[in-house]
Formats: sequence, C-alpha cells, structure tokens
Amino acid sequence: MQRIPVQNPDGTPAMPTKLHRAQRWVAQGKAQWVKTNLRIKAVRLKTEPSGRKTQPIVVGVDPGKLYSGIAVQSAKATLFQSHLELPYPKVRERMDNRRMLRRSRRSRRINRDLPFPLRNHRQQRFNNRRQKRVAPSIRANRDMEFRVVQGLSRLFPIAAIGYEKVCADVDLTSGRRGAKSGKGFSPVMVGQAYAIERMEQIAPVYTRYGWQKDGNGTSQLRSFLGLKKSQDKGLQIPQTHAVDGIALACGYFVEYHPFHRQRSHGCLWFGQVKLTSAPFVVIKRPPISRRQLHLMVPAKKGVRRKYGGTVTRHGFRKGDLVRAEMAGRVSVGYVSGDTARQVSVSGFTWKRIGQFSVGKVKLLYRTTGILVSCPQRLSISGV
Repeated sequence: MQRIPVQNPDGTPAMPTKLHRAQRWVAQGKAQWVKTNLRIKAVRLKTEPSGRKTQPIVVGVDPGKLYSGIAVQSAKATLFQSHLELPYPKVRERMDNRRMLRRSRRSRRINRDLPFPLRNHRQQRFNNRRQKRVAPSIRANRDMEFRVVQGLSRLFPIAAIGYEKVCADVDLTSGRRGAKSGKGFSPVMVGQAYAIERMEQIAPVYTRYGWQKDGNGTSQLRSFLGLKKSQDKGLQIPQTHAVDGIALACGYFVEYHPFHRQRSHGCLWFGQVKLTSAPFVVIKRPPISRRQLHLMVPAKKGVRRKYGGTVTRHGFRKGDLVRAEMAGRVSVGYVSGDTARQVSVSGFTWKRIGQFSVGKVKLLYRTTGILVSCPQRLSISGV
C-alpha cells in the first residue's frame, strides 16, 4: 500500500501514512493537502499529533555522471524512488560557449599592432591554477542531487543518507581495476567530498563502494534484496539507477557480518527490511536559456537581438506548471515561452504542446528550477 508524507502543523516532517488514511483525514477536516516542490502528494495536520516520535527513514543516493538514482526507504516500506537526468552535458556546452565568447571579445579589444607591454591586457584577478575547486559541470550535478535530498528532508524525517563512493584506481596501461600504479579518475569521483560535505548538513552520511567485496557493497546488497538492474543506463525506469538508491538505503537496516561458532564460521546477513511499491519520478532541469544581452551570432548590419530570460510578459515564469485550455482540450505542462497575447506550454520533454491565450492559462505550481514527471494525475487545484 502506497504511503505519502505527513507534516506536523508547524511544517516539520512526521511519519508517512497510507493514502486512504490521509484521504480520510482530509475528509474529516483533520488535515489538508499541501503542494511540494517534488510533486509528491502530501498532507499537513491541522492539530498537534499525540506524539512526535519517528522511526528511521533513510535516503540512498547513487551518484553518476549523466544519471543518478535516489530512493527513500524505511524498515517497513519503500517510500520514494527517482531517476535524475543530470545537467553535466549542458553545463559543459555552455562553459565552452562562454570561453569562446570571452576569447573573441578579448581578441577584438587588444590592439596587436602595439608592442606587448603597451597592449590593453586585463590584469590577473585571481590564481586560476590552484586546482582546488570543483568543476562547474560536476558541481551542477552534485548540487542537483543535494536539492532533491533537501526537498525530501522536508517531507520525511531522515535519519541517515547512504552515498555510493567511486574509487577509479585503474592502471592506465593495462586497464585493470585496483592496480597500485593507477592514476585514473572519474568525474563522479571528483565531486564526492563536496557532495558528502553538503549532504551532512541534512543528516549523517555513510558510504558504500559499488564493488565492495565484504558483502556490504551496492551490488551485493542489490543481489541480496533481489533487485534487478538494467544495463541501459539511459532508460527512465526504476531498474536503472533507483534500485541502487534502494540498496544503499537498505544498507542502514541490513549488514553482512562474519560469525564464529564452536564448529563453524562464515558470514550472514543481519537485520530486516521490507521492499514495497513506491512512486517513481524522473527529475531534470528545464532547458532554459539564461538572459543574454545579445545573441552569439549577429544579424544583418551587426545587430544582435536580445535573447533568453525566465520572465514572461504575462506574469508567468518559464518552468511554471500550468493548466491550459484550447478548443475544449485541457493540457497540463510547463511554460516555455510567450508572445504578445499567447503563452507557450511544453511537456516534460520540453516539446511544445501548443500556444494558448493568456486568459486560458491557469497557474498550478511556481517553478522550482526542476521538472518532475508526476506519476499521479494532477487535479485542477494542483494537488
């Protein structure tokens, strides 16, 4: 039976409850539906509950370069699972474009006919050779994971966070993992310390290695739980990355320990956890172009028109979830643009559904900087 988040009257998270019980609370006037940034159906109590004791709820994070998996698990049920499309490729592309534009501006500004000491070079502002910062593309990946976990912490009383670490110690000549002479690295490995430091602001973090051979690795936990993993990492299904998030979260409740008896010894699993069905969503950032003074390529006579931005002229913002109506057909989508009298509405894949009159568009959710494929049917009120 599906469980949904419950909040106390002051907004702090309480233990989740079954959906039919929450519906009964709302019908009796004991609770009300609330909107959440992750589009998860939740209720908030109107009166103080009899107690605020909670059971451990754990978040599992399986980080990646292009995709990540996040799941929420308790000892009795699986509460949430998600597949994140990370912004790594888009950030890399935009950083390359910014570098190209900056170099072209500097080349136009410098008079190369003058001797080098007399050229108009900009003075060095900082030392960019420190090699201590996280690359913007990797930082964007880890920040997106943190943002989702932070949103979950407002809905569930999180006791701990399970994070999978990557150790890319690979011999560059033979390609063998674990070679002492290896100096390989992975983009996932670069931002691990940064990600763990941020996650610890929410709850204590414990780590696991995917290839760990003592039984507590992600793959061993996944096999013990009977979870199957798909090899096509781009598929938007729970079997790609969300199952690893579930396995990491279950590592809080079950462990693989050795035992020694009078006539035998070995290793056994200790602990108990129950897996159930849970909502599955796909989360990504909207492909919105930030405001630019001009386009990169000039039009005729060297004129560049203004481009980008997140605010429309009709009070909507790009990324707002809206309900639009045209010719008796109702559509739910995201604001992606506007004209003088119309609002462009696109689906989760950012493919335009249509252009609707401003008076036929109703706001459901303000943009939060992420797109969520909601598994539940949204009502007109947005709940």
